[in-house]
Amino acid sequence: MSIDDNPPRVSLRFVAGTLEVRGWQDAALAESAGCVADPRSACDRALAFRYPDIVRALVRKQTPYDDGARAYLELPTGARVHREPRPYQTEALAAWRRTGRGVVVLPTGAGKTELAILAIDDKRRSTLVVAPTLDLVRQWHARLTTVFGGPIGVLGGGEHSVHPITVTTYDSAHIHMEHLGARFGLIVFDECHHLPGESYAHAARMAIAPFRLGLTATPERSDGRESDLATLIGPTVYRKDISELAGEYLSEYQTVRVIVDLDEEERLAYDEARAEYVGFIARNNIAMSQADGWSRFIMMASRSAVGQQALAAYRRQRELAFTAPAKLDYLEALLSQHRDDRMLVFTQDNATCHRVALRFLIPAITHHTRVSERTHVLEKFSEGQYGAICTSKVLNEGVDLPSANVAVVLSGSGSVREHVQRLGRILRKGEGKQALLYELITGGTSEAGTSARRREHEAYR
Repeated sequence: MSIDDNPPRVSLRFVAGTLEVRGWQDAALAESAGCVADPRSACDRALAFRYPDIVRALVRKQTPYDDGARAYLELPTGARVHREPRPYQTEALAAWRRTGRGVVVLPTGAGKTELAILAIDDKRRSTLVVAPTLDLVRQWHARLTTVFGGPIGVLGGGEHSVHPITVTTYDSAHIHMEHLGARFGLIVFDECHHLPGESYAHAARMAIAPFRLGLTATPERSDGRESDLATLIGPTVYRKDISELAGEYLSEYQTVRVIVDLDEEERLAYDEARAEYVGFIARNNIAMSQADGWSRFIMMASRSAVGQQALAAYRRQRELAFTAPAKLDYLEALLSQHRDDRMLVFTQDNATCHRVALRFLIPAITHHTRVSERTHVLEKFSEGQYGAICTSKVLNEGVDLPSANVAVVLSGSGSVREHVQRLGRILRKGEGKQALLYELITGGTSEAGTSARRREHEAYR
């Protein structure tokens, strides 16, 4: 028997978010699978997420190998609680199962968590669920404990327990993935539109998980980096929009766009402030539509008294548009009209949120609100003791409020995703429920353009 009949075995090893590959004689094939030569360690090296590519290449060439990288397990048991899936959830699971990788786009309230549970039960591999907030981590932990039993691990919020099924925040995943990236065969990225941010994306690259599921209602990002999801998770394999599910699986809904006017004195103040701000950015060739526009404006404004006046003018025109007296008067009428409903009032910033809360004596929730206070407010809202809550952005995603049926967008950004998320907060199905979203716009201000941009979604057509 010749030496070629017993080729050296290739070895794989997971090291700090990378794969060390030793003994691979086929340099071209190794390169095509994502490996690069690492002379310091006398091996080929690849980012951990190339693990499936490397294994497939070795198997395809019938190259014997020792897998010292894989540390994830097969779950000994599956789900102990089974909920009959909705038809579109069955379709989504089937589409995802074809490759075990990909993004599923479903509206808020359509049961993305239940789809993930179906995927975990189907693959039965050690699973990491990654969520953007601690509130969502707690919701996932409770649901997974109910369905799969315990213990369920948690990373984040001062907890560090790792089990075959574990839930973590994106921040904690970024911190710990270089050590834990080999321990999970399936990763579920909840609200996966967060993932293409550079640090979060690197966490995805440091994991070997061959099975990946992304969940989102709105994959689109303002920076266009949603295209990175195809590499980090997989392509979009299934999509249903709000209008396709409204009525049967989500609440029927209406959207109402209300234009209010500034009075003569307010109009003059707005136009003067707007002209001062726009004139400054024009003189300094600042394109606010570009990614660095805001940072350039702040930098230039800090260099002179004229710049500081322009920044103050920006804030004045913004406040006049966000909290126009006629807009607040209309909100007062809506609070009275819907006093028997559960209303969420959304604002763009904390200052507006607190102003509304003080004027109308309703609870406010911002990112400064303590967890205990926030939990208390949401519980009382669900029970009906509070009929309305005002919030800036923290309730845009990740909170289950099935009783909410009216939303008022008092102010917001031009983000399509944010606007769809706010609509989604009131679409949980309920008997006889008719959801209603009001968008209040101050006419003749920059809000008109902002409103047009954020309504560029099928749900508003």
